[in-house]
Amino acid sequence: MRVSVKLFLLILLIWVTWINNGLTQTKDIWPTLAMVTFESKYDPEFMMEIKIPKISSSVEKLDGKEIEVEGYIIPLTGQVTQNHFMLSKFPQSTCFFCGKAGPESAMQVFMKNNVKIKISERKVRVRGTLLVNPKDITSLLYTLEDGVIID
Repeated sequence: MRVSVKLFLLILLIWVTWINNGLTQTKDIWPTLAMVTFESKYDPEFMMEIKIPKISSSVEKLDGKEIEVEGYIIPLTGQVTQNHFMLSKFPQSTCFFCGKAGPESAMQVFMKNNVKIKISERKVRVRGTLLVNPKDITSLLYTLEDGVIID
């Protein structure tokens, strides 16, 4: 009888470990993407002070990697379907473009094979290749290429 209890506990431990590993693979990636600081610097070309992003090594490691991210679609045009849109950690009323969050909380998404998706207000999960842009201040910090909506 004692052996069966030990076997049961061992199986239970293996199962819990397996479940935990599965959960960590689908964890929220926004906290990692938020590991950015900004340094203010005067830019003579733009004749104004700009903020230069300094990304962490955790963010650098994600550059060029396939990720999954949940967020809200922010349309770039008035069209009902789009293959290029913004994905925000926050709903449109509190997104980066409305002034309530930082640039690290949004990314542009280019859908794989130019597939157009219907714009909605619900949260979506997108898989794609993350490109990190810490140098070009005229572009966004994050771009997701070959995006695919995951149900």
